[in-house]
Amino acid sequence: MSLLGSIVNVLAIAAGSFTGLFWRNISEQMKTTVLQGIAVTVIVLGISMALETDRIIIVIASIALGAMLGERWRLEDRMNRFGIWLETKTGAREGGVAQAFVTATLIFVVGAVGIVGALDSGLRGDHTVLYTKSMLDGITAIFLTSTLGVGIIFSAVPVFLFQGIITLFAVRIDRLVPPDLMDQLIVEITGVGGVMIIAIGIRLLGILNIRVANLLPALLFTVAIVSIMYYREPLVQFFTGWF
Repeated sequence: MSLLGSIVNVLAIAAGSFTGLFWRNISEQMKTTVLQGIAVTVIVLGISMALETDRIIIVIASIALGAMLGERWRLEDRMNRFGIWLETKTGAREGGVAQAFVTATLIFVVGAVGIVGALDSGLRGDHTVLYTKSMLDGITAIFLTSTLGVGIIFSAVPVFLFQGIITLFAVRIDRLVPPDLMDQLIVEITGVGGVMIIAIGIRLLGILNIRVANLLPALLFTVAIVSIMYYREPLVQFFTGWF
């Protein structure tokens, strides 16, 4: 079953969120310290991912173009509005469902682990990477829910959609994408995702309110730029053949 890894990931997030809901009798000081610890860890993870890139110019171009498109599409505002809608439906009294939903979605979705794991599930039927991610996401969900609230659990939906689509696409990807191009894509997607992960950590620390959701289109531009660079010689030969 190709989607098994994603299903386990969703269940782990849900289990961690429910656990965090019942683990609320902790002091505000402890909540703050735990959240800061998670934020610093997220930044360290992002730095390690960002350093994976082979061509920093691709990361810069993808982030810049992605930010412009994300701002035009107002992705952050749309996610916040959806979070507020969830807040009204759940009747949560503590508020902050929108913030919790957006934050958790970005943490769980943005990153190469989910992409690589989904590709492994589709290409080889190997769910090991997603199982590992599930354990990490479940533990993170416990602490995020205990500090940010019930909105964390709703992030399981976009996680499943994102990873599920990649997995289903990967079932036939070997006919469309050469292995060496796939390796380049994973490396540069990791680099771009690392920058966004760092931004999430900075946002969690309250240093700067970076609209990280508006950076998500950068992943699309990464795929486009890397693909163009990979096929540039055949494209040049094709077009020069007409002159």
